[in-house]
Amino acid sequence: MAMVPADAAAKPPPDVEKPDYASQNGSVPNSTAPSGGGGARGGGVVDSVVARWRREDMLDKSPLALHAAAAAFAFVALVLAASNQHGNWMQFDRYQEYKYLLAIAALAFAYSLAQAVRHAFRMRRGVDPVPAASGRILDFVSDQVVAYLLMSALSAATPITNRMRSAVINSFTNTTAAAISMTFLAFVALALSAMVSGYKLSKQTYM
Repeated sequence: MAMVPADAAAKPPPDVEKPDYASQNGSVPNSTAPSGGGGARGGGVVDSVVARWRREDMLDKSPLALHAAAAAFAFVALVLAASNQHGNWMQFDRYQEYKYLLAIAALAFAYSLAQAVRHAFRMRRGVDPVPAASGRILDFVSDQVVAYLLMSALSAATPITNRMRSAVINSFTNTTAAAISMTFLAFVALALSAMVSGYKLSKQTYM
C-alpha cells in the first residue's frame, strides 16, 4: 500500500482552489468602473446655480421685508412718543429733542410704508411703478437720507433721556426709552435696506 505524504493530503489540488465570485456578487472590475468626475462637476454647477437663484430671490424680496419692518418700528415709536403725556414736566411735547424724534419717526413711517407698498406691488404685478434704474437710485439715496435723520433724532433724544433716567425712572422715562429703542430698530432696518440697494446699484453700474 502506497504512503501519501501528510503535506500533500492537506493541500487541495490546483483545480479546486477558491473560485472568484466577483462576477456573481455585482462588483465591477476596476478597469470598467466609472470615475464619477463628470457627475461631481455637474453637481457643483447645479449647486452654484441654485445658490445664485436663492441669493437673487432673497435680494429681490428683502426691500419689501426691510421697509415693512422699518414702517412697523417707526409706527410704534410714533405712537409711544405721541401718547407719552403724564402732566407737569412729564409731557413729551415740552422737549424739543422729543418733538424732533416724533417728527422723524412720522417721516420714517410714511416713507417706509410707501416703499413697502411699492415693492409689494412690484412683486405682485411684476412691474415697478418707478423705472428700474431710477428706482435703485431712489432706494439707495432715500434710504440713506431717512436713516441719517433717524440717527440724528436718536442722537438728540438719547442724552436727555439718560439724564432723566439717572434721576428718576417712571412711566414717562420708560416710554421714552421704548420709543428711542423702536426708532433705533427702524434705523437698522433702513440701513440694511440701503446696503441692499447699494449692492443692486453697483451691479447695475458695472454690468
